[in-house]
Amino acid sequence: MCRNIRTLHNFEPPATNDEVTAAALQYVRKVSGSTKPSQANQAAFDKAVAEIAHITQHLLEDLVSAAPPKDREIEAAKARERAKLRYG
Repeated sequence: MCRNIRTLHNFEPPATNDEVTAAALQYVRKVSGSTKPSQANQAAFDKAVAEIAHITQHLLEDLVSAAPPKDREIEAAKARERAKLRYG
């Protein structure tokens, strides 16, 4: 379920709000054990996603790195190559 959470720090261009929210959603799904909450839990689920996305955005803004920013296309190509080797 959490395979979609990707490293968001130190990329050029920086992570978008959609990427941060998607990571927060995956986290909440994993922790709650539910991909689709019941109606009774929907508000708590949505609130958790919003709060985690907010905190994650602050974290990404505060982190510093001496390494040069990574290129998204190059990192995606590396991931595809790893998957190709792993899954054939």
